Amino acid sequence: MNNPIYLDNNATTAVAPEVFETMKPYFCEKYGNPSSIHRFGGSVAADVENARRQVAELLGATYRDKDDCATEIIFTSCGTESDNAAINAALCAMPERKKIVTTAVEHPAVLHYCEELTRRGYTVELIGVDGQGKLDMAALQNAVDENTAIVSAMWGNNETGTIFPVKEIAAIAHAKGALFHTDAVQAAGKVKIDVQDTGVDFLSISGHKLHAPKGVGALYIRRGIIFTALICGGHQERNRRGGTENVASIIGLGEACRIAKNMLATEYDYLKNMRDAFEQKLLASIPKIRINGDPANRLPGTSSVSFECIEGESILMLLDVFGICASSGSACTTGSLEPSHVLRAMGIPYSAAHGTIRFSLSRYNTMEELDFVAEKLPAIIARLREISPYWEAEK
Repeated sequence: MNNPIYLDNNATTAVAPEVFETMKPYFCEKYGNPSSIHRFGGSVAADVENARRQVAELLGATYRDKDDCATEIIFTSCGTESDNAAINAALCAMPERKKIVTTAVEHPAVLHYCEELTRRGYTVELIGVDGQGKLDMAALQNAVDENTAIVSAMWGNNETGTIFPVKEIAAIAHAKGALFHTDAVQAAGKVKIDVQDTGVDFLSISGHKLHAPKGVGALYIRRGIIFTALICGGHQERNRRGGTENVASIIGLGEACRIAKNMLATEYDYLKNMRDAFEQKLLASIPKIRINGDPANRLPGTSSVSFECIEGESILMLLDVFGICASSGSACTTGSLEPSHVLRAMGIPYSAAHGTIRFSLSRYNTMEELDFVAEKLPAIIARLREISPYWEAEK
């Protein structure tokens, strides 16, 4: 397959050519350790600080304080580390509080860490969503109390694209003295983020979701918050994250954030218009399908489509024959096929949840590619339904 049609950008993105070119000198030419005292290392340290500024500008964070120190952005290895570090810091800052409030549709980076925390004596309360993936705000309001250390709610859902009202959630958390963290891994570079306006305390991003390399992420920490490092070692990141910096990838993340900030408005419209046109073609040509997520408030490049009475994995295999890459809304666990926790939380019927495909777009996709997918899908779905006993019963 020479030229795949790649529609799995919520899983990972291609490194932008400009990002790759910016990174290259840091492998064989500017390879100094930024913690070194000599000028060779010092010049690299200055470039890392420039990348920190670029990340801060994308997020609306304050880069420098009165002492001329970068205080609100630390570099991590990925979004998962950033999520874990934020929750850990909140629990360490308020050891008397033993409760975490999060949502039923979070990424496993949050949910699995919260499961581990329950084994350490913490209480975790999961807030549900409605059929469009919108958060139950009344339940959230009732759940957050004086024993809550942190509320963690994603900015935009990785499966459906539904966007949560993070500013309102932050206000609910703060009213009870709790901290607020948002996993913005899918939202960064796709929608406008302003941490000052929304009042978030922690915000996580991951490089490989916005055309930077894998293995690098960042965590925003609002100035003034007591932060205990999750990874201890050297004095890197002002004692907030030990370990020699992954310099080349940090430089790439900074450049990717710079590009995303400059392209944000035009790219949002491009992806949304392309996604909406694609969904309309599918709705017009294939019976018994549904578009998942909040129709009025979704990430622009995410399209979750449920096809009744067939298995998503079968759809993916037949799409792959045409070089089309997408992902399923199901996950294989313990030898049996189960719909994703997100679709289950939304109450999507099993007959539809099993046949859910997520198409996720990037700036490198074209309408011609999506037209090709929309042309091939009706026959694929019809073929699979012909051999499905569930479809025969549905008819």
